[in-house]
Amino acid sequence: MSIKVGIVDTTFARVDMGSVAEKTLKEIAPNALIYRYTVPGIKDIPVAAKKLIEEKGCDGVITLGWVGSTLTDKLSYVVASLALQLVQLKTNKHIIDVTVHEDEAEKPEELVKIALDRTVKHCRNLVTLVTQGGEGLRRYAGKGLRQGREDVGPLTKT
Repeated sequence: MSIKVGIVDTTFARVDMGSVAEKTLKEIAPNALIYRYTVPGIKDIPVAAKKLIEEKGCDGVITLGWVGSTLTDKLSYVVASLALQLVQLKTNKHIIDVTVHEDEAEKPEELVKIALDRTVKHCRNLVTLVTQGGEGLRRYAGKGLRQGREDVGPLTKT
């Protein structure tokens, strides 16, 4: 049985994270059916994710957004993020929100590195959640793992 995974990306993003996600998902889940849906910006992402789940039968979706540095951009992200959480609750499917914020780094090459690292790591997380549920990530609990930057590590040893 193969899984169905959705990718939602935007034309506003400054890195083609959708293509990176497609490539990564094909490598880690070669039998997966992958559906990609590209929208203009982050406020369009929730309905695209919902459509992929309801119309294409996706078992999970990774969303790839880019947020500008203005207050308006940040508020738009908060609204989009809340809407994505509502879609998750309504559909009972995981949606991994991969977002790069323009003010996370000063240099463009740093933003590229963050976008690529975050996309690849969250593709792995999505496939694990879809195929193994929460049990699949249990061994990483409390490890201080990060997506987009170096891991920070745990504060305690267990």
